[in-house]
Amino acid sequence: MRFDQIYGHDSQIKVLRESISLGRVPHAQLFTGPEGVGMLAVAIAFMRAVFCQESNTDKSSCNLKFDRMTHPDLHFVFPVASNAKVKTKPTSDQFLEDWRLFVENNRFGTLFDWYQQLEIENKQGQIGVLESEEITKKLYLTAYEGGWKGVVVWQADKLNLAAANKLLKLVEEPPEKTLLIFISNHEDQVLETLRSRCQGVHFSLLPENAISRALISYGATRDLADSLSIQANGQLSRALRLMKVEEVPFEDWFVSWVRTAFKAKRNKGSVVELLNWSQQIAGVGRETQKQFLLFSIELFRQALLVQYDLTELTSYKPRGDFDVSRFSNYVHNGNINLIISELESAYLHVERNGSAKMIFSDLSLKLTRHIHNPPVLS
Repeated sequence: MRFDQIYGHDSQIKVLRESISLGRVPHAQLFTGPEGVGMLAVAIAFMRAVFCQESNTDKSSCNLKFDRMTHPDLHFVFPVASNAKVKTKPTSDQFLEDWRLFVENNRFGTLFDWYQQLEIENKQGQIGVLESEEITKKLYLTAYEGGWKGVVVWQADKLNLAAANKLLKLVEEPPEKTLLIFISNHEDQVLETLRSRCQGVHFSLLPENAISRALISYGATRDLADSLSIQANGQLSRALRLMKVEEVPFEDWFVSWVRTAFKAKRNKGSVVELLNWSQQIAGVGRETQKQFLLFSIELFRQALLVQYDLTELTSYKPRGDFDVSRFSNYVHNGNINLIISELESAYLHVERNGSAKMIFSDLSLKLTRHIHNPPVLS
């Protein structure tokens, strides 16, 4: 990944380029912003620019190693958990092959995509203290190629407390020609003492034209690229996911759920259907459950915009026979806050490893009540 292959983020890239040309590269930086906008791609491009510009060996060799993600002085740390391949004490180094494949095929991917690749959706990945010890060891060794050494910590908010604290001295007093880049979609969840020691670089959602250009480079037609760029809500990862036929059928789940919840108030048999639906959703991965809840929140908000004649602000395009306009008749000021609050609460409980069957059963029964609330007259 090179700077000229990045879509959007022109101002951030300009600042990073200038830091290199002026010889003032901050040794520790924290990239923060929404997921799916390409912060990892920018971090890798920045590392390449720093390493290969000052490479003591052939620059073409340096670039080739970056292309293959095999540069011996560039290291990656990311959330992991035990799976079928790694049973105990998982660390990033044990998943490097998976990581290289992930970056090659999904460089704008999200944590959800990464967990799917590792098949650990029912677990919460983390970056533990063993990783911090490995980072420190690697950065205090002499660089293989005599130049820079660097570590990219992806999803730095997944550093547990012990791991984050163990990195503080390294960030404060790094060896010469050492570069650390922390990347997080949740800046407030990164240890404050670690944040304060890093130079912050904030990234925003991508403009539609940047997403459209990216999709065309991935093989989409102009019409499809323009359509998906509107639906993507500034996230290239979302647009790329929409291009895949294999996308998780969130819309089908949502339609089945809401229709059954609507009937359940007057039909006891529908309550059983709701509980069966909840059990079905409880059987999928935890990250998929979280993504479905986020999808539902967005669809309710889109319906509210239609309800109040703000269709020019909507972006969702149904993939099936779902009629957002008809559905919007049941979303209004009398229930939207209650529904969104319940969805957000369910998301937090799922994230905290609550019983998915209980969470979705409770959510479904509450939706049955809220969906029938009358509008509040002003």
